[in-house]
Formats: sequence, structure tokens, C-alpha cells
Amino acid sequence: MRDTHLAVDLQPRSELVVPEHAVSRPRHPVIDAHNHLPLEHRALEDAEIAPVLRNMDRADVRTIVNLSGGTGERLSRNLARLDRAYPGRFVSFCTPDWTGLGSKGWTERAVAALRADVEAGARGLKIFKELGLAVRDVAGALVMPDDPRLTELWDAAGELGVPVLIHSADPVAFFRPLDRFNERWDELHAHPEWHFFGASYPTFEALLASLYRVIAAHPGTTFITAHVGCYPENLGFVSQMMARHPNMYSDFSARISELGRAPYSAREWFLRFADRIVFGIDTWPRASAYQTYYRFLETADEYMDYAPDAAVPPQGRWRIYGVHLPDAVLRKVYHDNAATLLKLG
Repeated sequence: MRDTHLAVDLQPRSELVVPEHAVSRPRHPVIDAHNHLPLEHRALEDAEIAPVLRNMDRADVRTIVNLSGGTGERLSRNLARLDRAYPGRFVSFCTPDWTGLGSKGWTERAVAALRADVEAGARGLKIFKELGLAVRDVAGALVMPDDPRLTELWDAAGELGVPVLIHSADPVAFFRPLDRFNERWDELHAHPEWHFFGASYPTFEALLASLYRVIAAHPGTTFITAHVGCYPENLGFVSQMMARHPNMYSDFSARISELGRAPYSAREWFLRFADRIVFGIDTWPRASAYQTYYRFLETADEYMDYAPDAAVPPQGRWRIYGVHLPDAVLRKVYHDNAATLLKLG
């Protein structure tokens, strides 16, 4: 009898037989420079931090950067619960409060808040992708990353010597029609709020251009672009930007799914910019999640799952290939680059 299942239900099981090399611990201790441990997360009740630390120890993760530090009093609570309670294991970034943007004195208040947050212990400034997609000024206008009212904020980060980890746009498919051609069809049906296609939003190209104008205009400020330059689908473009802007670093958090389907280009990117790429996973710190990244970075394994616990790959229905990086590059990517940027011992 003919099977009449819909294509959306398809979950083919590969019959390919290739070598597999599990990597339980990395070749060098790790700094996870892109993660989120918000105070509101149910697993961060005081009694539940211990399992997080156990997972870190199992995966040899020395430090996690909490990008959801907030600002002001919220940052103070984050610093107390994580950074100061477990010295060296957690460091927090602050985030701007966009409320009232465009009102008289907002820029001065935002800069003063950044200075106070860094003085309190924040190690960097995190800019979420809501800037350009959701943040509006007091007149109701959408605010792009290169808005001139933010210029002093970017300059202040440079003066304070803290990096700005910024996410703009990305992935490209989130800005395309949700039709049969969209390679993230499954993900967008699971998370329709991530679909930014239409007249209500800027285009992917406009957001990306705005981001890189900011990086170019502030050479004294270090920017860490999230998710492979915010354009992992085009490593040629990202490489051009990194070559052009020496103040640009990048993480590759939540994007081994993209890098691993272009392993030759990805390996070349890691080798060429080994001094400016930092590690991060951007998902809850489970040992198994880290170990998937280690396998991608350290082995030449073929056609492997980038999300082995998922019935359907969450970011696209494909598998990935390892990039088998040399030891000197692994040391920089796993630890040294982030340690230098964040002034960690």
C-alpha cells in the first residue's frame, strides 16, 4: 500500500555508515561567551544553580557569560546571584533600557547607566535584535542600530573598554516569505513570532547594512557580532567585513547548523580569523549541548546531527560536517580570545 503521509511528517533515517567520534571534553577549557541565564528562569532558583555548575564541570566549561544581565537593580541582582556568588564561573553583560528613547536627555541617561553598570561589575554591553525590529522612540518610529542618538552609547563602551555583543537580523530565512521555499519552515511554524517578513519590518539587508555602518563608524569600540557576523549563510561576506573592520569579532553560537553545512568555508574562516572568534552555544548549558559543539570543532566526522536530541532538526532539515581545527586555533576559540576581551584570568 502506498504511504500517504505529508512531507511535513517526513523524518527519514539515514542509512549512511561513517565513523563517529564522541568528544566528551574539549581539548582546552572553555569560556561560553554567549549564553542567557535570566533571573526569571525557573532553573536559576538558588537550589538549582548546582546542576548548572555540574554540567559546566562535566563539559570543562570554566566560565559562562550571562548576556541577560539587565541594567541597574536587575543587574545588581544578577551580579550577586551569579558573578559574586560563584567567582570566575559567571560574568554578566548589561543591557540598555530603551524606554523613553528620543526624549530630552535620554542619550545622556543611557550613557550614565552604562557607566554605572560597568562600575558595578558588568563586563560588556549586550544588544538584542529587538533594536531595528521592535524598539521605537517616543514618537513611535522604529530605531535602527545606526541611529545617531545611539552614537554616544557606542563610543562610551569603547572608552570603558568593554565589548558590545550585538545581534541584528539573522537568520535570513526569517525575513523571507513563509512558503515551500523557506528552509526554516519547521522552525517558523513552531515560532511564528520569529517571522519578520513584510511591511512592518525592515528588510534583512537594511538591518545588516545598519549594523555594519555602526561597526565602521566606531573603530575604537570592540563589537562581537552574534551568530557569525549575523550572516552565517554567507561566510564570504562575513570574512570581507572582518578583514575590513579590525574592531569586529564574532561568536558562532547557535549556528553550527549553518557552518557545518559549508565545512570547507567554515574551516577557512576559523583559520583566517582565529584571533577574533569566540565560543558560545546560546542554549541552556547542558553537557550534551557543549559536546555536540566539541565534536563539530575537533573532528572530521561526516553527516552528523547538530541537534541529536531533536526528532526534527530545529533550524533546518540537514546534517553537518566537522571542521577538525588545529590545536592552536581551538585554544584561541575555546578560551583565549574571550579571556582577553573580558579581561579574565
